[in-house]
Amino acid sequence: MMNKNYLILLIFVLILTLAGCNIMNPGEPQRPQSDAGSDSLNDTGQALLIPVLLEDTDPEVGRAEFTLRVQSGTTQIIGEQPTPSLGYNGSYLGPAIKLTRGDEVRMHVTNELGETTSVHWHGLEVEGTADGGPHQVIAAGESWNPTFTVNQPAASLWFHPHVIGTTAIQVYYGLAGLLLIEDENSKTLGLPDDYGINDIPLVLQDRSFNQDGSFFYATNMMDGAFGDYILVNGDIAPYLEVSQVKMRFRVVNGANARNFYLELADRSAFYQIASDGGLLEEPVLTQALFISPGERAEIIVDFSKYKEGDVVELISDNALVMTFRIGGASEDNTVVPERLAEIERLDERLAIGTKTIELDGMGHMVTLNGRKFDMHRIDDNVTLGDIEIWEITTTGAMMMGSPGHPFHIHGTQFQILSRDGQEPASNEQGWKDTVFVRANETVRIIVRFNYAGIFMYHCHILEHEEAGMMGQLEVVNPFVN
Repeated sequence: MMNKNYLILLIFVLILTLAGCNIMNPGEPQRPQSDAGSDSLNDTGQALLIPVLLEDTDPEVGRAEFTLRVQSGTTQIIGEQPTPSLGYNGSYLGPAIKLTRGDEVRMHVTNELGETTSVHWHGLEVEGTADGGPHQVIAAGESWNPTFTVNQPAASLWFHPHVIGTTAIQVYYGLAGLLLIEDENSKTLGLPDDYGINDIPLVLQDRSFNQDGSFFYATNMMDGAFGDYILVNGDIAPYLEVSQVKMRFRVVNGANARNFYLELADRSAFYQIASDGGLLEEPVLTQALFISPGERAEIIVDFSKYKEGDVVELISDNALVMTFRIGGASEDNTVVPERLAEIERLDERLAIGTKTIELDGMGHMVTLNGRKFDMHRIDDNVTLGDIEIWEITTTGAMMMGSPGHPFHIHGTQFQILSRDGQEPASNEQGWKDTVFVRANETVRIIVRFNYAGIFMYHCHILEHEEAGMMGQLEVVNPFVN
């Protein structure tokens, strides 16, 4: 039987059709306008900015201490006028925090904004009280000082706000940073690992601007906020000078709603070596990378095949993302090993049950399992250490933009078992915390809950999250009152 939201969708499409309206598809990245090099895929002449590594102020081995300040300011992004923006320890985006597995970490976060915020460690496995979700908000002028121990494999994680009602706009204005974990295995593989030299983060976003240079954030988008310009580390179509060596790129989709379909314009192949939660078991040779909001991937591009003076374009659906300007030859002792990591496979036979997650609707009509988020309601309870199978389904159609929903679970990593009964692709067989579920598709995952507390699970199209496509899960330790 046709559900109410889908009926409303059909009526709305019919009205637009009769009115002669064209429905654009912002889920496919638009080409930047002329100053972004749309005609010739030329970069803008802006060198890629590399987020700085945040200083660890604890000199003890096995311990780490960091200070973050949530700030407002202005940033030169487009045209002559600066853009009012938000950032961590700066005016836009934030630093990279590097941790090692086993570290005992102390974070000091001070909110210098005139509004409430929070800092969610996306992909980090920690107790609920340290997760940084909507239960750990930081009032204006206040501080938050979580502590935790890093107990998960090497991975490229990130952090961003997670406040009810303002997550989407705070992220849009610039609040996002990197959280990089290393472990003994990752340090011995011979991968490119010289941060800022051959190990480069790429935070992908899309933004629109008003004539005065300020961000144009449309709050009435049916399927999230889509921008006219693609940004990499805060700049439009930048370039990176590279030698004829292997380069590692830690790709973060930090967009509110846009999917990216990354490829080199000459269709050269590259390796994917990691997904959200860490290294894959083996490198995957590919010519393209799909990455939805909240997801991360690590790739290695070998530039040794090019000659000095060549320019290689990174594109997404024919829109320029950035360029690589090839320099001279250089010694390269890095490798792409045949075996990257040993991944513990969660046993389906140990799962205590199967749960269904249904993502439905569009715009402000979205629901999760037929309900909208309620901060005062716990939607699910789990016992600490339990393993469960979740079947996540996107029902109905979406009006504009993304052809599905990126689904994220806080405080844990999971493994994909199948997509509509089929084995997942090789690059999806590692640890994940965010999975894209296409329209009318069922994705089956297996997850173990290693930390107690209250955690969110939700669509990572941020406007959908804020419209209510989110639930709360409480993981209970039976040995603690």
